[in-house]
Amino acid sequence: MARRIDVTGTGGVRLAAWEFGDPPKTDPAQDGQGAHDGHTAPEGSPGVLLLHGLMGRASHWASTARWLSARYRAVALDQRGHGRSDKPPQGAFTRDAYVDDAEAALEELGLAPVVLIGHAMGALTAWQLAAKRPDLVRGLIICDMRASALGAASQREWSQWFASWPLPFATLADVRKWFGEDDPWVERPNPARGEFYAEVMAESPDGWRPVFEPEQMLRSRETWVYDAHWEELAQVRCPALVVRGLDGELGRAEAQEMVRVLPRGQYAEVADAGHLVHYDQPEAWRAAIEPFLDSLDSLSDRDRDRDSGGGGNGARDS
Repeated sequence: MARRIDVTGTGGVRLAAWEFGDPPKTDPAQDGQGAHDGHTAPEGSPGVLLLHGLMGRASHWASTARWLSARYRAVALDQRGHGRSDKPPQGAFTRDAYVDDAEAALEELGLAPVVLIGHAMGALTAWQLAAKRPDLVRGLIICDMRASALGAASQREWSQWFASWPLPFATLADVRKWFGEDDPWVERPNPARGEFYAEVMAESPDGWRPVFEPEQMLRSRETWVYDAHWEELAQVRCPALVVRGLDGELGRAEAQEMVRVLPRGQYAEVADAGHLVHYDQPEAWRAAIEPFLDSLDSLSDRDRDRDSGGGGNGARDS
């Protein structure tokens, strides 16, 4: 089940947020009190906000959000210009706009202090928000996003790539085949990539087209590709996990340097995964991030014990 919650981003942009767990069930035997059913976290559980990458949508997080929902209130956000959220023709697609939207969503949904999980562009938004508002973020997971500047050549390549799309696609099968096999950027057949792009297509009178405007994607991208983002990484105070796919866009040396720059950084690597780590290897992705989430929950339990004056010596991880 997916439940939509509309929130208001900066500038009044309407954003669609999604919960992918079953709603809490009520046990009549407990006098009307909500009972945890084993699939959805009970009311008051800690929050997780999932941020997709460029061209993505909240539904790409559905598998992750469903298993997270057993212990957290897990919400995935369609960011501006993406999914079911507004795509204002003259709207801002700046870094500040994306970060401010995520901040507004956290506050409107009451998720803080939250664990932010971001993929690619969503990971950059996550670590920029964690640096800006440390009071709202207790943990951060960065999935396959580089901190270094990519440069003008990268932006030109993306513009040329969008122009190469054979739009409109006649069928979703054509979408899957082109992005999974025929796209010049595909080194070897990748069915998961085809499925990923099929999720961001919608049927129109002349065929299947993306739910986003490629021009808006390029505008979003140009606000980060010319700059490096190491300084913001260094400002993240909460525990942070950097995850890369073995064949992804984030190289091992850069990922390990990101871990070194992060004050409380950790590292994980997923074999047999490309850029779409969480989507094409969901079980290995879960195995990579679950120990980190467990450690965050242990920290929270120790902090609660310290604040209440109970259990142990209340030592805080540093």
